[in-house]
Amino acid sequence: MLKQIFFFYLLLSGLSLAAQYNIHLEIRSLPPNHPSGATVYIAGSFNGWNPQNEQYRFKKEESGNYYLDLKLEPGSYEYKITRGGWDKVECQKNGAGISNRVLKLNSDTTIQLNIEEWQDRFPVKPRAHSACSHVKIMDTAFLIPQLNRVRRIWVYLPEGYDATKNRYPVLYMHDGQNVFDDATSFSGEWGVDECLDSMKIKCIVVAVDNGGLKRLNEYCPYDFSLTGIAAAYSSNKGEGSLYVDFLANTLKPFIDKNYRTLKNKNNTFVAGSSMGGLISLYAVLKYPKVFGGAGVFSPAFWVGPKIFDDIKSKGGKVKSRIYFYAGGQEGESMVPDTQKAFDEMSKVSTSKMTTVIRDDGKHNEPRWRIEFPAFYKWLVK
Repeated sequence: MLKQIFFFYLLLSGLSLAAQYNIHLEIRSLPPNHPSGATVYIAGSFNGWNPQNEQYRFKKEESGNYYLDLKLEPGSYEYKITRGGWDKVECQKNGAGISNRVLKLNSDTTIQLNIEEWQDRFPVKPRAHSACSHVKIMDTAFLIPQLNRVRRIWVYLPEGYDATKNRYPVLYMHDGQNVFDDATSFSGEWGVDECLDSMKIKCIVVAVDNGGLKRLNEYCPYDFSLTGIAAAYSSNKGEGSLYVDFLANTLKPFIDKNYRTLKNKNNTFVAGSSMGGLISLYAVLKYPKVFGGAGVFSPAFWVGPKIFDDIKSKGGKVKSRIYFYAGGQEGESMVPDTQKAFDEMSKVSTSKMTTVIRDDGKHNEPRWRIEFPAFYKWLVK
């Protein structure tokens, strides 16, 4: 029996080791006049997109060539090469940005990279502000007492708001930098204001900026300990529960007091993407009497897998409208995890739900901008 247990353990160990592959990256060519003492990093979906994570720094040979050896689990990853910041990210020869590099990993592999140019060697071209006149910055430093931090808050008011006494539903959104304005966005905006301007059913949108390096902490309800991801941040403490407390107990009462809102649950919604998708579903689970609808776009359930435990324990109290979206080009686990959340919620909740899967969908703002109108129409119909 002991021998059988021992060999079974060896078998499991072998399977565990086989679950990771070796990646050898070589930078074969660099831009002319590349800074000789520059430090080069890789940033991607495997390390929280941290552009200066020492665990992902290329080593430099005496010949001047750069190389990096990694171990990753099989799957699909996106990444770019930087010199320590997003202002120093790789780009095209003319200074134009490049799409994320894609790595589909199913075996040990060697990747040869050619870097055409670095972004900081070109004049900065400020992006024009694109938010419409109905979007205002409510506060540049609104207090989040639960976390002892401040944050910029945006508010979109429907056309004609000042000329009527109508009351409106409210949609709360995360990553406020990306919701309305291209100039403040990381890689494009959702265009929520332009979309809602064209809709018959109007609503107020309140967008809360993310906390930068605190984004992962604030949007994850659970402590996380993922290799690489945790190392990219100063803390692996999940603060999502406190952030959701802020939305429900601080921000919503303030908005209801200062704007003409429909305060009830059926007219209070929450939406976001990636980590914002994770925290949106959690908000409905923790406050089922506050949030009557959620847009769960490309949810990063792999960062907070305990969400499935909360679905089982708390989902029975939820009776809301929940819209799940996932793209087929967002990694191996995105579609299965999203479908699993839908299926598990269906077992315990009478919520009205739908799942939208786009085989060509990628993990970026342009895609979520395309998907937002369908979500909004479904939410308020």
